[in-house]
Amino acid sequence: MDFAKARINMVEQQVRPWDVLDTRVLDVMETLPRERFMPEPYQALAYADAEIPLGHGENTLAPVVIGRLLQAVSPQPTETVLEIGTGSGYVTACLARLCARVDSIERVDTLRLNARNCLADLGIENAQLRTDTVTTPDWAPPRPRYDAIIVTGGMPEYDDFLEPYLTLGGRLFVITGDGPIMEAQLITRTTEDSFHRESLFETRVKPLVGFEPKPVFEF
Repeated sequence: MDFAKARINMVEQQVRPWDVLDTRVLDVMETLPRERFMPEPYQALAYADAEIPLGHGENTLAPVVIGRLLQAVSPQPTETVLEIGTGSGYVTACLARLCARVDSIERVDTLRLNARNCLADLGIENAQLRTDTVTTPDWAPPRPRYDAIIVTGGMPEYDDFLEPYLTLGGRLFVITGDGPIMEAQLITRTTEDSFHRESLFETRVKPLVGFEPKPVFEF
């Protein structure tokens, strides 16, 4: 399979038509070998417009969602980014190519190790991966502040526990809701006590472990 051609087709036929026009994002997605981050049985599907199973009950994000989130957060070369949900490590690699430093949190150690090996094989050294389960209200990230935070799993109900870890001007990408349609949002810290919320697009992802919808009891 011609993976280089498949990458170009992914960008031109999937990502760009979904209003991803940031040239830095498009260049990263066009050059980074996504197939290297996929489980071997699914490498041929690395550039399909679909989520791919990673095992352990986890999936990748679809390429169009990745393109939109990277464009919305717009990581800059001097910035530090926190990613919650390393998964395959592909989004981690994209972030690492766009910013100065990435801290990435993954609850499944096997996935973290696989992602770490993929990053090392590509010579990406500015990403630190940790095994941890993100919970509220006691969990805290490795650094006190981040220029951007990306949550790759869903929150059925929005929880603001990550907002204090944003720098002024920092951006938080989250996907919220419960049902066939969920909402991607960008929360920007405008002052120490104020945040601006922007609705980006509709999609659907699996909820973060520990953030699953609460059961509804009917009497």
